[in-house]
Amino acid sequence: MNLRLNLGQRVLQYFANSSFLSDARRMELYPPFFLMRIKVLEISEDWREIRMLLPLNTISRNPGGVMFGGYQAALADPIAALACARVFPGYAPWTRAMTIDFRHGGSTDLELRFSMKKEQEEQIRAELAERGRATPTFEYGFYLTDGTQCTHIENTVAIRPRGYVKATTPPADTERF
Repeated sequence: MNLRLNLGQRVLQYFANSSFLSDARRMELYPPFFLMRIKVLEISEDWREIRMLLPLNTISRNPGGVMFGGYQAALADPIAALACARVFPGYAPWTRAMTIDFRHGGSTDLELRFSMKKEQEEQIRAELAERGRATPTFEYGFYLTDGTQCTHIENTVAIRPRGYVKATTPPADTERF
């Protein structure tokens, strides 16, 4: 496959493959997260525990004075899949579905807290060994500075073998092309 990357894509690829930046710093520099001004508080070495700060500021505040839900969704979306990519190398994970329950307004900076429990990891490993694929659901959330959970996330991740392609349409007639 001969894909040509534009300059921005090449810069992102350079940072993604560079060893002089920590995982936390790479996430902070990822353009959508950089513009949201996120701060990585903790990424455990094994990626099973992740804490990130999503600041409430003029740009992230909605007319009601609390955090835009879209900011929370944009940060919560890739976290479980990124953790699965590190914990289960050799597989291609992506977010299949995500539900967000806004329980309280995000009236302060928010802390995203993600944790992959050992039991869940073992269950996923068993399913991958048996079926070659897994579709686990992770529960995590955003917390106000006083520790109150304001947003509950349920994120379902599709974990498939690398190179997996789901056919969404019938194959093209190769004789016509």
